[in-house]
Amino acid sequence: MTNATITRTGLVKAARNVLAAGAALIMAASIAACGPSAATPSDAGTTANGNTGAATSATARTLDEIKESGTIKVAVFSDKAPFGYVDKDGNYQGYDVYFAERLAKDLGVKVEYTSVDPSARVDVLTSNKVDLVLANFTVTDERKEKVDFAKPYMKVALGVVSPDDATITDVSQLDGKTLIIAKGTTAETYFENNYPNVKLQKYDQYADAYNALLDGRGDAFSTDNTEVLAWAKSNKGFTVGITKLGDEDTIAPAVQKGNTTLLDFVNDEIDKLADEQFFHKDFEETLKPVYGDEVDPDDIVVEGGQL
Repeated sequence: MTNATITRTGLVKAARNVLAAGAALIMAASIAACGPSAATPSDAGTTANGNTGAATSATARTLDEIKESGTIKVAVFSDKAPFGYVDKDGNYQGYDVYFAERLAKDLGVKVEYTSVDPSARVDVLTSNKVDLVLANFTVTDERKEKVDFAKPYMKVALGVVSPDDATITDVSQLDGKTLIIAKGTTAETYFENNYPNVKLQKYDQYADAYNALLDGRGDAFSTDNTEVLAWAKSNKGFTVGITKLGDEDTIAPAVQKGNTTLLDFVNDEIDKLADEQFFHKDFEETLKPVYGDEVDPDDIVVEGGQL
């Protein structure tokens, strides 16, 4: 064997060794990346603000931290009039916003609003993008596992709005038809669980869902009865043929799981505001201009968290 042959053989072996070492390093890195990032029992504990559960970097701000910052971050809808929307001047308005402004005033801070889609209401809390969600958030058992709800300030059921010339007056009429819904809403869950023969056409935003109904892309639209009643009054040619569907649910503020200081403040506020019938005033200012005398405020408003 010549010296040249020996050299070539050595180079081949060296190259193989380098490739093998590189593969081992990549595999080790992959394992390391998968391990610590996933929540494990050893990660469980109490976070800096008293939250119990898997440790995360998205720790909710305590009430004192919110006060010190001078701002409370609140998630609301921007396209769900008259509950949460942006007016022609670019300002947030509506029933939920009216409440948010009062909370901020009594806390001595300003409000920083974040527009949220229905399906993102849990995520903005768990990721600590906001301190509080006031976005027509219906209380459900599934959501209770992910966020902490305060006392309710409103009650709703589902409603169904459809064109005047093909009004849906009974849920059986939807069999085999297309129902428009917003993702992450109680309407989505209700129809998926109870009416599998109804074809669901899903949208991320309420504005897109209503545009689909206006364009005739679906036979009807379902969401909270309070919302479809308001929308039908502002859009000629549509009727709420089903005004109450399913169980009566409650709407409540929500905070990140375990954020007891903010939760206690919100609950105390709801109790105190009952003395001045705050939410009836809220109704008069934000909802009555839309509903007129056709809706009894006691059918919607909850004072002091008492149904």
